[in-house]
Amino acid sequence: MEFNDYQQEANRTDQRPGSDEGALLFPVIGLSSEVGSLVRHVKKRLRDQDAYELFAGEMADELGDVLWYVANLAEKLDLGLDEIAAANLAKIRGRWPAPGQTLPLPLVDDGFPANEQIPRRTSVTFREEPVDGQLKVHLYGPDGARLGDPLTDNAYDDDGYRFHDVFHLTYAAMLHWSPITRFFFKAKRNSDPRVREVEDGGRATVIEEAISAFVFDYARNERFLVGVEHIDFSLLTTIRQLVSRLEVKDRTAHEWERALLRAIEMWRPLHEHRGGTVYLDLLERTIDFEAPKP
Repeated sequence: MEFNDYQQEANRTDQRPGSDEGALLFPVIGLSSEVGSLVRHVKKRLRDQDAYELFAGEMADELGDVLWYVANLAEKLDLGLDEIAAANLAKIRGRWPAPGQTLPLPLVDDGFPANEQIPRRTSVTFREEPVDGQLKVHLYGPDGARLGDPLTDNAYDDDGYRFHDVFHLTYAAMLHWSPITRFFFKAKRNSDPRVREVEDGGRATVIEEAISAFVFDYARNERFLVGVEHIDFSLLTTIRQLVSRLEVKDRTAHEWERALLRAIEMWRPLHEHRGGTVYLDLLERTIDFEAPKP
């Protein structure tokens, strides 16, 4: 039976039709009640173990009631169960892909001239150097050219935010997106003024910086994610909303999670050694750290 077919049949048995507040509240209360019944049966199973022989049948009955209330609520909200189920699977696969399910990411600048592409394989060196009596972090490309502006923590305490440019480099390597990395390598897509304005311009840059600042504070409150394997789904959802109108909108929650964890993983040794070199490989979607030579 298809979900939508079940929804239509279940709707014929609705004793509280309509879409007013009371009609909507009815299935919500019903769902709460049925979930309570599920808990009651599980509690009995834990207590009686295998002696509770009716456990599977009782659970099936309660789950059927849950399904009825879900279908009833969907009908009153003018939603289809088929569409709800498909959207839910897409969300879950984006968060927890099956082994081998991750597909290669497109290079968003693949069709542009070589000088408008982020280098596919490159390196960036971080060095702390004094500027006007203050230590600042400078970035250098593989040819020794300085990239971007020197950074301090812009904070009252020494929290290491001055090394956060490695976040942008990680986004470029693993997500194939980073307006700021594109700025570092002077690779803005000037041949397409619209793309340059929307994807490589100020608004996209502000969004990327906001994501990095948000993630840094999140990591700081979690011991900079030492031993952490997953990031709160709410944070990943917020990030995907921020980029929902940009070329990176199709990156999944799982892909963002991998990139953010790796970004912090790269930041930790940079901060510890007060510098170092990172090696980007956009084709392999990797970024690696090398400590500064003594």
